[in-house]
Amino acid sequence: MERQTGTPEAAPAPPARQPAPLDDLDRRMVAELVKDGRMAVRTLAERLHISRANAYSRLARLVRDRVIRGFSVRLDPAQVGLTTAVYVTMQIEQNAWRDVRERLTRLPAIQHFALTGGAFDIIALARVPDQAHLRALILDEIQSIPGVRNTQTQLVFEEVPDEMLLH
Repeated sequence: MERQTGTPEAAPAPPARQPAPLDDLDRRMVAELVKDGRMAVRTLAERLHISRANAYSRLARLVRDRVIRGFSVRLDPAQVGLTTAVYVTMQIEQNAWRDVRERLTRLPAIQHFALTGGAFDIIALARVPDQAHLRALILDEIQSIPGVRNTQTQLVFEEVPDEMLLH
């Protein structure tokens, strides 16, 4: 028998743990927490007709699996002075998307944006106090980002709150 020398092969890494699929109870739990992220686990368990221990373990799993990525406060933009909302569509130089993305993340007025396919490369939701701030955002900030070729701005007249969209 021939003896082999050298470095032993590393054992294969265990397969990445796949998150458990969501069942109906998980979906109901998420829906309750979307309505009220401050809900006590006891109240959540009562609404779902499960034990508190089950509610705690399911909630921990949903957070661990990043189904629930955090808990936050939803503000009424008008109540905090952000009375003007717009969608800004942008066409950018294709090799500049990383730099444009990074620059957009630094603009406090940008609430959300997505890199898209189609007529526009980026669609961003922005909120500002008034037209003067909107002008500065579009003309001084967004259009001065290297790689942004052009923008179009659509004024939002009315929004449907997120909580009205959940069934």
